[in-house]
Amino acid sequence: MIVRYNVWAAFRSDTRIAASLLRLHFHDCIVDGCEGSVLLDDTNDMKGEKNAPPNKNSLRGFDVIDDIKADVERFCPFTVSCTDILTLAAREAVYLSGGPYWPVGLGRRDGTKASENSANEQIPSPIKPLDNIIAKFTSKGLDLKDVVVLSGGHTIGYAQCFTFKRRLFDFNGSGKPDPTLDNSLLTSLRGTCPNKDDSNTKLAPLDSASTYTFDSAYYSNLVNNEGLLESDQALMSDPRTAALVNSYYADPKLFYKDFGASMARLGSVGVLTGQSGQIRKKCGTVNY
Repeated sequence: MIVRYNVWAAFRSDTRIAASLLRLHFHDCIVDGCEGSVLLDDTNDMKGEKNAPPNKNSLRGFDVIDDIKADVERFCPFTVSCTDILTLAAREAVYLSGGPYWPVGLGRRDGTKASENSANEQIPSPIKPLDNIIAKFTSKGLDLKDVVVLSGGHTIGYAQCFTFKRRLFDFNGSGKPDPTLDNSLLTSLRGTCPNKDDSNTKLAPLDSASTYTFDSAYYSNLVNNEGLLESDQALMSDPRTAALVNSYYADPKLFYKDFGASMARLGSVGVLTGQSGQIRKKCGTVNY
């Protein structure tokens, strides 16, 4: 209830926080497992994940997790890990946005180190080929279906222009836009992200049909060539992933069911239990 109330309060003042918390959880779990390493601040002898290029100036929601942790510590000190809090917060964020609710098993412990190199190597890039992205998921025990289902998290939130700008002006060095991008979306995105460096950090919605509502519109967008990121639209280029996209486009209830199952799998990647790790007192620092 403490996690739910705090996420609700944050969501009420900033609807975008839902997508930010979901992404924060994904970036934690996909790098060396779900052990809260993404929450650790850099120290003199540790360059962590927070300031790695895929995360710097783009990950958000740390303050929400810190607030929840402070509340939880007041009621049950040294009991609930930052990793469990982040996992619960992601579930609550999706549910508040209109998405599915799934059971979250608890008992994860917090790791004691973080690595910038791990973040750079393990976080999937939106401009890498689909096979590269699939390989990063399978290395964590996730599968092709999880790639398509978890990509559906892009039904909420925003992306910075630099993550997709080459699709608008100079796709693969052609001097032309990505031919798979819908023309009216191309015109609109060029308005948001002109071909100048000072537009790099401007934001565009990942799902312009329903930016703050967790629904299956993401898949409709892909079917209509309106995916924002290369890695989104690429799901239509492989018959295996395209078949799944079409099934979620046709059956939103199936997407909700499968999203909960994939999130539960994601939340079990590389967890620390028993005597491994620790229960951090503050999420940004290791207990010494």
